[in-house]
Amino acid sequence: MRHRHCRPTIAKTIETFLGRLRSIADVLNLERLRTLLAVSTTGSVRGAAEALHVTTSAVSQQLSTLEREVGQRLLEKEGRGIRLTDAGNLLAEHAGRLLQQVELVETDLAGHRGTVAGSLTVAAFATAARGLLPTVLHTLRQRHPALSARLAELEPTESIAQLRHADIDIAVVQDWPEEPLTVPEGISSAPLLEDVLDVALPARHPFAGRATVTLDELHAEDWVGWPSDEICHGWLENTLRRNGIERRVRHTASEHSTQLALVAAGLGAAIIPRLGRGPTPVGVRFVPLQPAPRRRVFALWRNSTTNRPACRAALRALQDAARECDLTSVS
Repeated sequence: MRHRHCRPTIAKTIETFLGRLRSIADVLNLERLRTLLAVSTTGSVRGAAEALHVTTSAVSQQLSTLEREVGQRLLEKEGRGIRLTDAGNLLAEHAGRLLQQVELVETDLAGHRGTVAGSLTVAAFATAARGLLPTVLHTLRQRHPALSARLAELEPTESIAQLRHADIDIAVVQDWPEEPLTVPEGISSAPLLEDVLDVALPARHPFAGRATVTLDELHAEDWVGWPSDEICHGWLENTLRRNGIERRVRHTASEHSTQLALVAAGLGAAIIPRLGRGPTPVGVRFVPLQPAPRRRVFALWRNSTTNRPACRAALRALQDAARECDLTSVS
């Protein structure tokens, strides 16, 4: 009798266990986990929607479904926004590790197959996008016609965020020896080139014909720089400050062509990199600075994609283009 009474209990236990396994399997929907991770990383539903290139309603639907599947609240209101609950943070941490593992499996399978194919997105800051990427994309098209490569022009901080989210595959970024860029955990890097920056002066400036000039000699100049949300803005401000030049940036513009138009009009001086530099406009003279400011340009990618053939091919194309890039000429 005792054994007969035990059998329903054992059967019920097995049924419950199998039910829980099925529930866990349902939860491990990669798109929903990716959505939760995007909310965790960006801090908002809107930010997640922008990162994933979907609508905010689509993000909300995915999160609602995920909450029902796990049987716990993952989000709660905080002021006008939202934040993850303890359960949400826990699941987001596991989601990050799981998605990295999935990508590693995909990479290893692609590496085993050895075919450079599929799609690949490279992000680069403006002058690298102009000075390096056209050659890189052309090379990839010629060498690997089965690969669909695209470019996204992004500031380094934004490209690193998108790289971590797996929205892009490779990021071309920059930093300076005196202001190194922090590379997040799980990201690999490779140097591409070292770029030199020169000062752009109005053609009638007393120093326009000089072989070199120091920043100390330009302490009284007004300056044309970059907007405050760009990485170069902070570098210029700090560089001028280290040379005793305070609050002299009068005009800001993202495009170097606009900066040089302001220089040509006699409204200030600008420090312009050689990489991606176009023809010197009428009314502008480039003069090498002494000592010459230098910035480092390098490529970043996720560790989990190191063995992916498409990523290896793109990195080779980037390194080839960097070696062929002539940065010796001032004008």
